[in-house]
Amino acid sequence: MYSEARKIHLLEEVLKVTNEATLTELEAVLKKSKNKTAGKKKKPSIYDFVGILTKKEAGKMRKAIEETCEQIHPDDWK
Repeated sequence: MYSEARKIHLLEEVLKVTNEATLTELEAVLKKSKNKTAGKKKKPSIYDFVGILTKKEAGKMRKAIEETCEQIHPDDWK
């Protein structure tokens, strides 16, 4: 709720601004901030997770997948 009050106060202060240069600077700051947050919402890639698992953990994960996943044999499709 505190952030909402800050936003309202900021809007009130912006409405009082009469200097065109100040308004231009405010627009530039908001645009820059918007571009930064828009870039952060990208879809995660497998490369974002590189280095998170240790080799030991990765090995355990591979072993669990091999043991629990169904094995598909090429002759099963005929």
